[in-house]
Amino acid sequence: MRVGVLAQMTADEERELQALLERLRQEHRDLDSAIEALQSIPGCDQLQLARLKKRKLSLKDRIGFFEDQILPDIIA
Repeated sequence: MRVGVLAQMTADEERELQALLERLRQEHRDLDSAIEALQSIPGCDQLQLARLKKRKLSLKDRIGFFEDQILPDIIA
């Protein structure tokens, strides 16, 4: 898949990117739920919690990167 703005993507590449974004967003939501559940447990594993939070942040960065590929660069 080429990386670039939407105008440079084929329809198949755009659908592929949209599907990837949806999977990443779903994983981000799932991690959010897992983090909340883990935090509700007294004496929860802090290392596991930190790993989940780091993974969630990484997903947020990837989502932002791919969203930037879809949205055109408009200078206002």
